Amino acid sequence: MSQSLEPQERDSLDIQLLVLDIDGTIAGESNTITEPVKQAIRRVQAKGIQVAIATGRMYCSALRFHRQVGSTLPILAYQGAWIQDPATETIHRHLSVSRARAEQLLDYFESDMLRSQLSVHFYINDQLYVREMTPETQRYAQRADIQPLSVGDLRQVLTNEPTKVLALCQDTTVIDQLFSRLRQQYTPAELYLTKSVATFFEATNPLVNKGEAVRYLAEDLLGLSAQNIMTIGDNFNDIEMLDYAGFGVAMGNAPLEVQAIAQWVAPSVEQDGVATAIEALIL
Repeated sequence: MSQSLEPQERDSLDIQLLVLDIDGTIAGESNTITEPVKQAIRRVQAKGIQVAIATGRMYCSALRFHRQVGSTLPILAYQGAWIQDPATETIHRHLSVSRARAEQLLDYFESDMLRSQLSVHFYINDQLYVREMTPETQRYAQRADIQPLSVGDLRQVLTNEPTKVLALCQDTTVIDQLFSRLRQQYTPAELYLTKSVATFFEATNPLVNKGEAVRYLAEDLLGLSAQNIMTIGDNFNDIEMLDYAGFGVAMGNAPLEVQAIAQWVAPSVEQDGVATAIEALIL
């Protein structure tokens, strides 16, 4: 873990917005926010610093955490592809994957080599559609507190463009190979590809990532600049927002590649690392 900043270093930070990831950052195995983390976030807000949620989760799945942290800002859901204000229900931004790209991905996921190994998720209008309910999908749905719709052939729901496409597999080697192959097949200008956890491969519109979502929230909606932002995250889908922010914090449970680009590394989520980071850097 990084050491606390010197008082003069801390005073030089002008943090006005704290952006938090959910899974692996404020919520660990228990799928809840612990009391020490909630209290630390409340103390941040008492100092006049605003708090926002940036997550790969669906908007409806992120709502519970948004309420628990007492945020008054829009939720940056689906890696930032869907930005919505719960108070007004205004959708500030929605960037989707084209139907053609979604069909190409589905063709690839359903190839003989992969079909039996992957659970494929299409997210359309904040609803999850799946071909069938697999054990992976059931675990995912339970944690996300959502009810997927099993539709057989996913092509029939592509009358609307998906916000996100997700492939799940408990074998992380399969996900790593999938990620590697598809990064060779698609440029960053065609699709944004990431892993939010080791067993999740995710694809969104190429203009989407959490860094761009935080930039949009900070600069376009709040009139802040990067140096006013602190972000805390734990995985590859957090890299862009850790990189964008004036101060990026990685969790102790983050992969080493993610820790390497952060300015500070907190203890793990199970050790209430966010509370420690807030105490050391903001309060």
